[in-house]
Amino acid sequence: MPSLSLHTRMLIGFIVGVSLGLLANLVFADAAWLAALVKYVADPVGQLFLRLLFMLVIPLVFSALVLGVVEIGDPRSLGRIGGKTLVWILVVTTLAVSIGLLMVNLMEPGRGIPPELGQEIMAQTGERAAQIAAGREMVSGIDILLNIVPRNPVQAAANGDLIAVMFFALMFGIAATVIRSDGTRAFVSTVQGVYDICLKLIDWVIRLAPYAVAALLFSITAKLGFDVLVQLARFVATVLAALALHFFVVFPILLRVFGGMSPRVFFRGAQPALLTAFSTSSSSATLPTTLKVTEEALGVPRRVARFVCTLGATANMNGTALFEGVTVLFLAQFFGVELNLLQQAMILLLCMLGAIGAAGVPGGSLPVIAMILAMFGIPPEGIGLILGVDRLLDMCRTVVNVGGDMVGSVVIGRSEAGQAPLSQIDEDRPA
Repeated sequence: MPSLSLHTRMLIGFIVGVSLGLLANLVFADAAWLAALVKYVADPVGQLFLRLLFMLVIPLVFSALVLGVVEIGDPRSLGRIGGKTLVWILVVTTLAVSIGLLMVNLMEPGRGIPPELGQEIMAQTGERAAQIAAGREMVSGIDILLNIVPRNPVQAAANGDLIAVMFFALMFGIAATVIRSDGTRAFVSTVQGVYDICLKLIDWVIRLAPYAVAALLFSITAKLGFDVLVQLARFVATVLAALALHFFVVFPILLRVFGGMSPRVFFRGAQPALLTAFSTSSSSATLPTTLKVTEEALGVPRRVARFVCTLGATANMNGTALFEGVTVLFLAQFFGVELNLLQQAMILLLCMLGAIGAAGVPGGSLPVIAMILAMFGIPPEGIGLILGVDRLLDMCRTVVNVGGDMVGSVVIGRSEAGQAPLSQIDEDRPA
């Protein structure tokens, strides 16, 4: 399929993986050969692709942020773009959580599940739910703030602590901007070389994406099937409706009004990153593709794309915040815990902060949800109720997270350019 564009091939892989996975689950759910195919073929292919992407995340984050800060140059400009990014994160995340809370209050999915069925579902996931509930002790606002500054940046990089790596890279970039010497210019040239190498490696890795997307989605859908979706249909429908409203209504309005870009052009250009986000369930793993697409297909100025997308991969988790709010209220309804408007406003604030602290990997928001549940007297073990459908919903909310990063880059890039269209992209130009 060399004549087809990348996003078309990825879309074909997406359709093939989902179709074959659902068919295999429907017809051969208990077959030993299907379990072997998933374990020894589909899973390894998908995991190899994920490892190749994660391998590039740390050098890419460091080099992209340092270069972004250096290219912005003037500390006042850096403060302006940083301020705009912060405002974007706060506003869009507030909108997302508000939509989620509104939808869960209207649809009340937690009141539609018989207690016996709920207890049966939780019993099936009891061990993992208990581990997540215990892990809530590791999550606190003070720790999140303190961990932004790493004791050892090398250890932070080794542990995949992106927030700490970003802070270190920002400090390095600011210092390199202030000190204009031969040494710092040589350092910046070296970092540029690292970034260029990362982009070339991304170009090689992304060629495997259509096959990896098919393998990942076949593996997930072959295991998931329809049964668990039917049991929790109202919860799944509430989350998907809220995510869809945010993604297909809020984002296009922001794009058109503040970004000066046609939503159709945006979604067409953003397809590779969105499909990668859906198949990997990880904003961090998608970051290499997000940067490439934002610069090349969406025409966002390089210095803005590097700064906003890299920061957003950890901090701009509006889809995750929405999911956290819906899940907390869903479990409150299931356990009969009544929450007044003030308590729901507190949940909104906690979801915004918790989404920033959540890891950008599959299931990274679950310990945060367990912490919020405990704060409001809702049994944290109830999280076992949604574990069966979490992977599907994780895939969907990661698409919203990554989409929010790219929309933010378009909007902030337009505001920095100070002109009508962000770039010379027109609706007839192929992405």
